[in-house]
Amino acid sequence: MTTSFAWFVRGRLLHSLWVQPMGTVLALLACLTFWAALYVGVTGKPIARLMRMVPSRYYLTPLLTFALLAWAWKIFIHLRGIDGWR
Repeated sequence: MTTSFAWFVRGRLLHSLWVQPMGTVLALLACLTFWAALYVGVTGKPIARLMRMVPSRYYLTPLLTFALLAWAWKIFIHLRGIDGWR
């Protein structure tokens, strides 16, 4: 995950996605969280109300599924020796 974050912050999104897809998604969510926190800090409006309007099954289940698939991908590229470490 840390390598994926490192590639992401340097603008190498495809490298980040290749190394660990879930790390790319988490880095993107961290960026979105920063902008949401900045919005809340500047306007003083709560954003939690918006999150309660969207049922968790619309974002939680896909994120968990993607996390499992991302780890399967990571294991696959590591076992094949195509993860960039050799």
